[in-house]
Amino acid sequence: MIPKMDAPVSDEERIPTNLRALLILEALAAESGPITPTELGRRIGLPKQTIHRLCATLMEEGYLARGDSEKGLRPGRRARDIAMGILHDNADVLTRRQILKRISAEVQETVNFAAPTADGMTYVDRVETDWAFRIQLPIGAVVPFHCTASGKTYLASLPAARRRKLVHALTLEARSDNSKTDPEELLAELSEIASQGYAIDNEELMEGMVALSAPVLDHRGRFIAAIAFHGPTPRLTVDIALSHLETLKSASRDLTEALFATTDDQR
Repeated sequence: MIPKMDAPVSDEERIPTNLRALLILEALAAESGPITPTELGRRIGLPKQTIHRLCATLMEEGYLARGDSEKGLRPGRRARDIAMGILHDNADVLTRRQILKRISAEVQETVNFAAPTADGMTYVDRVETDWAFRIQLPIGAVVPFHCTASGKTYLASLPAARRRKLVHALTLEARSDNSKTDPEELLAELSEIASQGYAIDNEELMEGMVALSAPVLDHRGRFIAAIAFHGPTPRLTVDIALSHLETLKSASRDLTEALFATTDDQR
């Protein structure tokens, strides 16, 4: 009697059901822009019917959302909430806070850690200056992209085509006399910021405040957040802020190393 041979195991059967949604989110996180369900299925190893069914469910539940095109997908609100929650991991928070405290002590101004969200840049963490005269933007505050140092740092990190599309979609409200409300003027500045690696808010969010920001990148070089400091103009000018640029960039590198070091790196 010829023994019965086991049927070959398909790619779909090799992937545990309870891991499939996580693999979809992981594949999206590795991309710099929207990706189609078909391409997701190809990368993960799931057939077209299965990947489309899973993506539809994740969209209904808010973990995925439509990208710039109808076919492309990007992380949805609930996936972004998970990412923000991970950024609040206790060990990481302690490390991040120590870096912010060090920078605040050096520049003698309030230091912020801000991440992009749907409505603007959200202050995730901050260390206040000891000066009695200071400008308070509390944790959880949301500020516009177009007229803040941290927001312009984020916009400048986007690929040029995506940057242009987003700038033209934004409401470029004049928050002060220095706010840039012309899309082309803002795009020209963002191009410079992308080259120089930092952004300045020269009384653009509000009169009497100057800020300097640098990007915080992950281990793949993608924008995750912005580190910035700000202060009132009687004490902080653009020239004084720029004198601390290397300090700010060094802190940015320290944050990348602290937040995204691999297990091997930490041994």
